[in-house]
Amino acid sequence: MVDSKLEQTVLIDSGHPKNLVNIILLIFTIKLTIIYKSERVFLQVRSLTFNFLKLLIRLQFPNVEEITSKELAQLLLDSAKPRPLVLDARSQTEYAVSHIETAAHINALSPDLAELSIVSKGRPIVVYCAVGYRSAKLAQQLDKAGMKCIYNLSGGIFEWANEGRLIFRDEQPTQLVHPYNTIWGKLLKASYHAQEH
Repeated sequence: MVDSKLEQTVLIDSGHPKNLVNIILLIFTIKLTIIYKSERVFLQVRSLTFNFLKLLIRLQFPNVEEITSKELAQLLLDSAKPRPLVLDARSQTEYAVSHIETAAHINALSPDLAELSIVSKGRPIVVYCAVGYRSAKLAQQLDKAGMKCIYNLSGGIFEWANEGRLIFRDEQPTQLVHPYNTIWGKLLKASYHAQEH
């Protein structure tokens, strides 16, 4: 029943879905602070939370193309296709803890568009952050600046790590990821939490 009301609200207010999405994100963030006693329930809730969050991101950034972590992993290994430029849109502190192997850090608040404009046409650019929100916002900005083949990594580095994919620090594999904060960090498996944040 709640889903159909939400769907109707989004359709009725299709001119301003961002306001609704922001309110839902706030409520959702508050709900994430609940401590779940059963690990099985927590894992199910984390999965549902991630799926719901990805839906909200798609609603807020409908023109941003997404790529899954599986698709990115395959693209990074496929020598027959142009190697994607992978950009980490998290803070420098988050990036320093770990990142996807080939990723370069980009300041999401003030990206150097001139530097990115030299990327060859047809070469995919994949942007990611912790869960996909900041990177979707940056991907939208890059698209509006006229860049092509821009993708947002669905689920961000949290989903990448949760799936057991390699992450690196100082060119060495690591299992630690900056959890962003205590609330959003609940979407990252506890075994991947870096303690230095």
